[in-house]
Amino acid sequence: MILLPQARGIIARRQVLDTLVRRDLHVRYAGSPIGYLWTILDPLAMALIYFVVFTYIFEARHVGYQPYVLFIVIGVLAWQWFSQCATETSRALLAESRLVRSTNLPRELWVVRIVVAKGIEFLLSLPVMFGFAIFFIAVGETKIHYRIVLLPVAIVLQFLLSVGVGLILAPVTVLFTDMPRIVRIALRMGFYATPIIYGVHAAPPVLQKILLLNPMAGILEMYRAGFFPHELNVPSIISSFVITFATLIAGTIVFKRLEAPVLKEI
Repeated sequence: MILLPQARGIIARRQVLDTLVRRDLHVRYAGSPIGYLWTILDPLAMALIYFVVFTYIFEARHVGYQPYVLFIVIGVLAWQWFSQCATETSRALLAESRLVRSTNLPRELWVVRIVVAKGIEFLLSLPVMFGFAIFFIAVGETKIHYRIVLLPVAIVLQFLLSVGVGLILAPVTVLFTDMPRIVRIALRMGFYATPIIYGVHAAPPVLQKILLLNPMAGILEMYRAGFFPHELNVPSIISSFVITFATLIAGTIVFKRLEAPVLKEI
């Protein structure tokens, strides 16, 4: 299978991957007095802003499931991981061009390291989600459903999707320097094209069908399934699996085919 050689190469260099990830996390938080707490504060502030805007200003009380603040927090945390991966993996090869040229490491490693580092930040932000969940369970507004077991499945699937997207963006950005700007615009549009601040049920029927083409829609449903089990949509989940693995395969092919011209360019 096309994915196996690349996976084996990265696993064989897992100690190097660990070192690179630790370096990235250290550099990111070394100069900050509160360190990784920014990982929590940033999405929390964003989620609370959307909660106030949609609940109290627009009074759109049926755009998501209740408790709405928990609904939004889950969506924002997951989207932050994906959007940061897309933004930073697009610059993965350019940012480390000297090391990319001079080492014999699998060059996919420079993409994977970013997804892993951002994934660790995502895991460190999960106490925010569980904190809200515990509060709303205590006041009787929600309860934990057995579908919470889908949470690790969602994490793994989003990891693979982010790697696939990164493997496409990283080499293309080297050859087409406007790509980071396109990525920023696409992510802004993607935020509203993904059921982060609204539930799929709130979208028009035509849009609900279009959302099946968005792999993050099904992934978000799996994240929320432990607290909002009625949002789970089997066709959306199946679509997420299919599109995620298709993206990963496409990313592997694109990366390999563009590797030689990229090395000449950087």
